[in-house]
Amino acid sequence: MMINSLFNLMAARGLAQISDESALAGIVAQILAQNEDQVAVYRAGKTRIRGWFVGQVMQATGGKANPTLVNKLLDEQLYKEV
Repeated sequence: MMINSLFNLMAARGLAQISDESALAGIVAQILAQNEDQVAVYRAGKTRIRGWFVGQVMQATGGKANPTLVNKLLDEQLYKEV
């Protein structure tokens, strides 16, 4: 009972982690579309910039995005168009 109350409180205060795959996929796609130069750098082999993409998603979501899911979506979308 207490755990449910904690989850409800977190959700009410906007503290819950975002794990909605379709919502995060849209954010990832938008960030990649807005940063085509960085995508080209990544695809050219400078994979260290990947963390920058994760940071952009975290910034866009106020740090609430599920990082494991963000990494999965980045993997899918960065290589989708290659």
